[in-house]
Amino acid sequence: MLSAAAGAAAALAPSAGAAPADDPERPSKAGVADVNTRVDKLFEQAEGATEKYNATAERTGKLREQVEQVQDRVARGQGKVNRMRDALSALAGAQYRSGGIDPTVQLMLTEDPDGYLDKAATLDRISSRQLLELRRLQSAQRDLKQQREQAAEKLAGLERHTRKLKGQKRTVQRKLGAAQRLLNQLTPKERAERERAARGGDRDKAPQGGGQGADGEAGGSSDTGSSAASGRAAAAVAAAKSVVGRPYSWGAAGPSAFDCSGLTQWAYGQAGTSIPRTSQGQRTAGQQVPLSQAQPGDLVTYRDDASHVGIYTGNGQVVHAPYPGAQVRYDPVGMMPVSAVTRP
Repeated sequence: MLSAAAGAAAALAPSAGAAPADDPERPSKAGVADVNTRVDKLFEQAEGATEKYNATAERTGKLREQVEQVQDRVARGQGKVNRMRDALSALAGAQYRSGGIDPTVQLMLTEDPDGYLDKAATLDRISSRQLLELRRLQSAQRDLKQQREQAAEKLAGLERHTRKLKGQKRTVQRKLGAAQRLLNQLTPKERAERERAARGGDRDKAPQGGGQGADGEAGGSSDTGSSAASGRAAAAVAAAKSVVGRPYSWGAAGPSAFDCSGLTQWAYGQAGTSIPRTSQGQRTAGQQVPLSQAQPGDLVTYRDDASHVGIYTGNGQVVHAPYPGAQVRYDPVGMMPVSAVTRP
């Protein structure tokens, strides 16, 4: 979630005179509460920028594949045109060599008029074939021109998306850099308190006590779904659980590191199901259900812009990749405002 620490600022006492800044990237020696508020805002902005980066990266990858395919067609088309030109050149040369003498003179000089007439008929057929091949060549040249224009268009699109990707990367890095500079103003004790307040306690492991959850683990929250909606949903949950503890890394889609939508896409990929790369795409990648009817395997997206996503595991919990410096972990499904619950 890059940060869901809505309660972090309230849990920490503000310094006298400290007030949230309009610009969260503005450097200042702020109070603890102000630092937390601004860091949360920067993490939220960085996550939104990350999902935009992911969408552009996905589109760039598809464009790169299309460019390679078009370039391959251009190469094959050029080879076809070259072969047709060679064949036409050979036919023209044969026609020239055979028809270099006036046909009437050849007929008078030949010792085999019938044989000459057979040759003349062959030359007529060669001429007809040459005309047909010429028309085919012209058609192939038109096709090749269209393929070259398509390749140029795809390349231009790829260059635009590559520039956009670089700009979005700089935006994410700037936001995260500003957040880190603010966090550096906190003492180790204050940073630890911020993390505890953000998480509401230690949730590096599944919740313990209070009864059995849908996945057979103990849990303290009332469960809104007793079992996975499908076998693939159960497999996706198992995959997500298997990487709890691995680090968050923006733009990463596993298996050694993840961002939020990279984790959910990877988990469903392990279950043999393809879902979109971004959290916004995942919000609409299936049937939407009320939070009260959530089942393990459902995708839970957060905030109005759906800039964060986790996978529901039962017992009122999600597994998600939170933000830089954190690891894939369990957190309450209501850790921040829910945008949608989607069943792929």
